[in-house]
Amino acid sequence: MEWHSISAAECFQKFSVNPGKGLNRAQAGHRLHETGKNILAQPPRKSMLRRFLEQFKDFMVLILLLAAAVSFLTSWAQGNTDYIDSIIILLIVNVNAGIGLMQENRAEKALKALQSMAAPQAQVIRSGRSIHIPAEELVPGDLVLLKAGDLVPADIRLTQSTDLRVQESTLTGESRAVRKEAQSLCKADTPLGDRRNMCFSSTSVAAGHGQGIVVETGMRTQVGHIARMLTVQETPQTPLQKKLEQTGKVLGIGALILCGIIFLMGLAQGTPPLNMFMTAISLAVAAIPEGLPAVVTIVLAAGMRRMADRRAIVRHMMAVETLGSASVICSDKTGTLTQNHMTVVELRDASGKLSKHSQHGRQLLNCAALCTNCTVDGSHVLGESTETALCEAAENKATLDRQFPRVREIPFSSERKRMTVVVRLPNGNFRVITKGAPDVLEKLCRGGCAPRQNHEMASRALRVLAVACKEISSSENEDDQTLESGLQFLGLIGIEDPPRPEVKEAV
Repeated sequence: MEWHSISAAECFQKFSVNPGKGLNRAQAGHRLHETGKNILAQPPRKSMLRRFLEQFKDFMVLILLLAAAVSFLTSWAQGNTDYIDSIIILLIVNVNAGIGLMQENRAEKALKALQSMAAPQAQVIRSGRSIHIPAEELVPGDLVLLKAGDLVPADIRLTQSTDLRVQESTLTGESRAVRKEAQSLCKADTPLGDRRNMCFSSTSVAAGHGQGIVVETGMRTQVGHIARMLTVQETPQTPLQKKLEQTGKVLGIGALILCGIIFLMGLAQGTPPLNMFMTAISLAVAAIPEGLPAVVTIVLAAGMRRMADRRAIVRHMMAVETLGSASVICSDKTGTLTQNHMTVVELRDASGKLSKHSQHGRQLLNCAALCTNCTVDGSHVLGESTETALCEAAENKATLDRQFPRVREIPFSSERKRMTVVVRLPNGNFRVITKGAPDVLEKLCRGGCAPRQNHEMASRALRVLAVACKEISSSENEDDQTLESGLQFLGLIGIEDPPRPEVKEAV
């Protein structure tokens, strides 16, 4: 169903939900039984015995087992109690299998521990009351409340939104928070990243608040579709596995051919068949390096241990070698190469760079922080990533909001490319503060916005915001256009998502 292409009222009708009261307990229980828990399905877990037996799939190991079995049966048929060769071979391959299984179990336990660290909750309206429930108990038709800092627990069609912005980098790779509008309607073929009336599971609310109706849960969500593709995809062989398999086949087939030739030559010379058969088997066992699987297993196990010490968990032992064979690594930038944390790195006015601690620099940052919709929770600033960077640089968002209460706001939009607020000053006057794209504010400011400085900052891939302000005696009779005209340019703020310290060495 293309939920983004129908109205909120139609969604309520399709799910038979009261917009004010939500589902009741009986409805929620019935739907939970029908649709299942709101979790991503895990592939069927293999039994311990099956995982142990899978350690013997290597071609060379199979030849060793065959040789051990034939040697044992031949010795038994001759009445010879010398089973030492068979026992040593079986001991080696079983130790290899045991080490491999043990390392994989450790990796599985570590992954489970990581997954259980977060047990997400969801705030829903049921029977007219707002309650918190485990996110896995959400069902289609639930009314979910979202606020800054929340993880989106399912795919949701928004019904209400107030300056709602959602960080969708985990799903789309876009580092900027996306503004959501409950009232917008999208075409059926609208790309995932442009569905402004939808919030998707696994994303997070960066700013604002809203309400929506759950339309998809579990494996039916967008992230669930990705998970399904990953679970049905068969894991390809690693380069080491391919090489070992090729080596094993060459050695194994070569040994069998040579042993067959020697066996036939012995028969031609009149040697008893059983004696020649034992000789051929001994040669086959000697030709196959039974210590190679043990050496490979021990080396890979040591590699897994070293990577675990560096907080990199490898589930399958053979995958350790694959990283060393990589010639091209395709990496996501946001949050992988960068810290996924926007940071103010430079301030400028028309004359050049400003210090963050100068009077002009403090005024610039304070005005920028006032012109945001961030909230402060203890020592944490919650909001859209760019606005959060401004508030963290100002360092006093909560104090500023108390000293200069907001009386009016003209919200940001992709068409306007700017945001304006009006705050009350201690002397009773008002200050209009506008922040936005420098090329847009250029037309609103007396004297422009230092285009040369803007060009220098933008040429270094900084995200540049311009800030301007003016004082007025009253804002009641001013329309939006008048408020945003005749502004005094304050300065430019350069923001970037800095690279991780270890990226240079890693690359």
